[in-house]
Amino acid sequence: MSQTFSLQTKRLKMRRLNLDDAGLMLAIWNDPGFIRYVADRGIRTVEQAQEAMEKGAMHLYETYGYGPYRVALRDCDTAIGLCGLFRRDSLDDPDIGYAILPEHRGKGIAFEASAAVIEHARSDLALKRLIALISPNNAASISLIRKLGLEFERMHRMPDDDDEVCIYGMQLTD
Repeated sequence: MSQTFSLQTKRLKMRRLNLDDAGLMLAIWNDPGFIRYVADRGIRTVEQAQEAMEKGAMHLYETYGYGPYRVALRDCDTAIGLCGLFRRDSLDDPDIGYAILPEHRGKGIAFEASAAVIEHARSDLALKRLIALISPNNAASISLIRKLGLEFERMHRMPDDDDEVCIYGMQLTD
């Protein structure tokens, strides 16, 4: 996959993150909803965001050929969130994750972006299985993941975390 990798939907275009997207990531990581349902990463500056991106997204691209993608409105290229695939050392399967900035929530954007990422995982990456990690208190994300076709499998405690998350999963191949 080249650096010009992109996915497009009716309303969105997605591409790999680069260090110029540190401001977007800073906004996502400090969004109260992200902090509540995912984690407070303690990232408060653009420089910290760039460092985290190098260890996270850039590492995923190099190691697995996938990672999180910048989600932007197709008509004006305004960045509004991220959606993509992640890989956790403690889990066997890649997981889908998304974060849409507050002013763009409730418009079906997370569903549209996630559906495109799932199809990319199936068709382009030939992944066999996909999971999602969801806070049990995040009813909106649970509803979205179920609408995408993932089913509840089990509760799981991530390393170095006190709280359990729900694991939803789906087969991508027959």
